[in-house]
Amino acid sequence: MAIADSTPPSVSKLCSCTSRELSTLVQVSTAAIRQSAIGITNSHRQLNQSTIAAEKNIAAIRELVDVLNGKDKALKSDALKVLYEVGYRAPELIAPFIAQFKNLLANPDNRLVWGAMCAIDGIATIKPDAVFMILPQIMAAVDRGTVITRDHAVKTLAKLAAQERFARTAMPLLLEQLRTAPVNQFPMYAELVAAIVFPQDVNNMRQILEARLPELPNEAKKKRVEKALRRLRAA
Repeated sequence: MAIADSTPPSVSKLCSCTSRELSTLVQVSTAAIRQSAIGITNSHRQLNQSTIAAEKNIAAIRELVDVLNGKDKALKSDALKVLYEVGYRAPELIAPFIAQFKNLLANPDNRLVWGAMCAIDGIATIKPDAVFMILPQIMAAVDRGTVITRDHAVKTLAKLAAQERFARTAMPLLLEQLRTAPVNQFPMYAELVAAIVFPQDVNNMRQILEARLPELPNEAKKKRVEKALRRLRAA
């Protein structure tokens, strides 16, 4: 898709416009400039993600974060997608803006909620202390969020629980997610938690997996959980 022409209207054209037409021209031109500047059209999104991360372009990150404070839902969604995908490559670039992502967890738009959770998941890799401080907001979002929100919250919790200083708080939350996870998500969660569980929590986790194993509807899912169980029994 070609980027809209952001060239301002000529003076003669502006002079010939009615007030209403002028207002429309300004709005269209401003939107085109903003969209062009942050490069979030479909045809340029992938380029910007990799370029911003590779060049450590904090100015571009700030511009994208500014968009999150606006009212245009489509632009906010696109900007957030660029931010969390930059976070996968270079989480240190988006980590200073964790407060903005935390605030989005309470947004009524589920697309923004799970996008924010994706960003927080990336930040947890390098700033676990900051993520630990917003666990209440994370868990509140899980309770009312989508499957994608829950998936990235569980991944975030697993990153925290892998560190002993956070495990006492994070592991009970992870075990509760295992107890209540949708059947389709359960094998993935079992694999994630089995990889980081500390010895003192092995028995509790094993009991959860054994109790839920009969719920699984097919052999592929059962084999994944059985593999996690073997790992726990060998621990």
